[in-house]
Amino acid sequence: MPMRSWLFVPGDSEKKLSKVAGCGADVVIVDLEDAVAPQAKEAARSMARDWLDSQHRTGGPGRRWVRINALDTRLWREDLLAVMPSGPDGIMVPKAAGPAQLQTLAAELHDLEQRNGIAPGHTRLLPLVSETPAAALGIPAYLDIRVPRLAGLTWGAEDLSAAIGASRKRDAEGRWTDAFRMVRAQVLLAAHACELVPIDTLYADFRDLAALERVARESHADGFAGMLAIHPDQVPVINAAFMPSEEEIAEARRIVAAFAAAPAAGALQMEGRMLDQPHLEQARRLLAGLG
Repeated sequence: MPMRSWLFVPGDSEKKLSKVAGCGADVVIVDLEDAVAPQAKEAARSMARDWLDSQHRTGGPGRRWVRINALDTRLWREDLLAVMPSGPDGIMVPKAAGPAQLQTLAAELHDLEQRNGIAPGHTRLLPLVSETPAAALGIPAYLDIRVPRLAGLTWGAEDLSAAIGASRKRDAEGRWTDAFRMVRAQVLLAAHACELVPIDTLYADFRDLAALERVARESHADGFAGMLAIHPDQVPVINAAFMPSEEEIAEARRIVAAFAAAPAAGALQMEGRMLDQPHLEQARRLLAGLG
């Protein structure tokens, strides 16, 4: 199943939770962190649990995740105790400090899976790895300390911009400025190096779908596998952007067929271009992603 669109839904909004199943998101993330005021945390946990239970009963489409509160607060354990009996597919970790911190969380999840009759290792992790300067500089550490539960890596710009006192994140042409571009590149490279799914950050102006389409298509072209979303209207735009075109699929099939016809060739010509093994690997990966 693809993991193109990752849609946040506030955990304390019964109305929004009731509508999200039909929006087409590959992953729905029930948010117990930033979208929920402190006084509403307890109610949000209850709503999240009820929603997860209802989705299991009805067999709703897509994957069902929960964003817990940061691991440097007292709230995250209460979040897990509330939602783990309902068997979420994964946990998004905000303000992740690094892989060593995630190993502690992984141990907690192992215990909670055992207590709730969930298959060991079922609950995957997606950390937001950029929300403090130290975390952003530590992204390469994911290559050295492996966390088996990791599904991918993603990043966010809002908390980091506040932490460094940045008054802008994008330049006049809408491109990321240097610090954010560096973080984004590290997330992309580290995820691929660890054979994880790289997920690009959200596009904040949910009304500007034309700009989102451009950003999402560029993200796909850069090598990201999916993108965060904050509004259901963004989901079909993201899903379309992260699907290869018919022309790209046809070309990939021609490349694979050309190398299959010349198994001893390390490189060959096709349609006026020189192709070698990286082209073959990329074509195979594109076709494998079609399912």
